[in-house]
Amino acid sequence: QAFKRFFPLFDRVLVERFVPEVKTKGGIMIPEKAQGKVVEATVMAVGPGAVKDNGQVKPVSVKVGDKVLLPEYGGTKVTIEDSEYYLFRDGDLLGKFESS
Repeated sequence: QAFKRFFPLFDRVLVERFVPEVKTKGGIMIPEKAQGKVVEATVMAVGPGAVKDNGQVKPVSVKVGDKVLLPEYGGTKVTIEDSEYYLFRDGDLLGKFESS
């Protein structure tokens, strides 16, 4: 996959947002303007971590494959081989969903 050739630096996390819902459960199509901003994503790649003042590396709090909650705004859009990904700092992520 394309993101295997991209390695985030420091405490950056590369995520792929979930596809927005275009239909309600009842089958009604949702117009693009009415669709909510997608704030959930899958972690695709992580950096090694932030370097502290004393030289030690603080590891990133998520790993590849985790489902995370994103802030509504922010992140840097990255296009790799016609796919859109977003870069966030580890501290900008709002939370991680526990897999059941």
